[in-house]
Amino acid sequence: MVKKRNFISTYWLKYTDRQAYKDYKWELQNYKNAESANFLIGDKRLNSPAKIRAVAEANHQLNLNHGGNAGDIIYALPTIKKLAEMVKVPINLYLRLGQPLMISARTEHPLGNVRLNDKMMSMLAPLIKSQPYISQFDVLTDQKIDIDLDYFRSGHIPMDRCNIAHWCSYVTGVNPELWKKWIDVEPDTSFANDIIIARSERYRSRGVDYKFLKNYSNLKFIGVEAEYNDIKNQIPNIEWIQVNDFLQLARIIAGCKFFIGNQSFPFSIAEALKVPRILEACYDVINVVPEGENGYDFIFQDHFESLVQELYNKN
Repeated sequence: MVKKRNFISTYWLKYTDRQAYKDYKWELQNYKNAESANFLIGDKRLNSPAKIRAVAEANHQLNLNHGGNAGDIIYALPTIKKLAEMVKVPINLYLRLGQPLMISARTEHPLGNVRLNDKMMSMLAPLIKSQPYISQFDVLTDQKIDIDLDYFRSGHIPMDRCNIAHWCSYVTGVNPELWKKWIDVEPDTSFANDIIIARSERYRSRGVDYKFLKNYSNLKFIGVEAEYNDIKNQIPNIEWIQVNDFLQLARIIAGCKFFIGNQSFPFSIAEALKVPRILEACYDVINVVPEGENGYDFIFQDHFESLVQELYNKN
């Protein structure tokens, strides 16, 4: 075990013995990583199918909680779906509201400085409750929780790479089938000829321009007003579609010609539904990966334009 120095001791070491300071920082980081791993794999963690089945059989249900962004919750659903298939008891999901969100001061998030609030809960509820593998969906209060799906935030799992949809599988030991759709909704066929677009301020790739899309017809945008005003500067003929909840949003995406989005919440819905979809991958933080049929992604402009042309002619 590495004994952590106080500020004065660390400062003194830094300026009196540079090599010893580097050795200390390296050992301290290794210790933190080891402690994080031990936290995730301890005996009391339900991190394997055998442990999870035993608790589910004893309790006749399985209680989960999550406090992440709305998109994180959608990407947790394939693991939850697999859990439900495995344990064959009711699965209850409870959301922890008001968890702080740390983002760059140069960007904005629709919820400000928290990951989830009451409004987001009410928007998510109709969609989550409609999924047959979720028995109860509610705000976390005093319920006894069997699996805290937020364990992936302990610091051991790098969250700026790989695939968000794997995070909850790592901490449960359950492998989701990400190539299959994990959300079922009734498609809104009134959008069958429409290209649905969503683009948040965060997670954009430098040099990507949406202006060429003004040459296409039947363009619809889903997102908050600030995002719509931004994209309307590039695509004047785009129409803003506002929704009452995320079940309505999912039905629109399920029924559209194809979907275009960056690494924001609407793409998580498109990915869950496995509709024809194009992802603007943010090469600074590539942690969303289309898997299964109809999924495409790009970083550079020429690739983007060719994918749109291909899907427009195909669908």
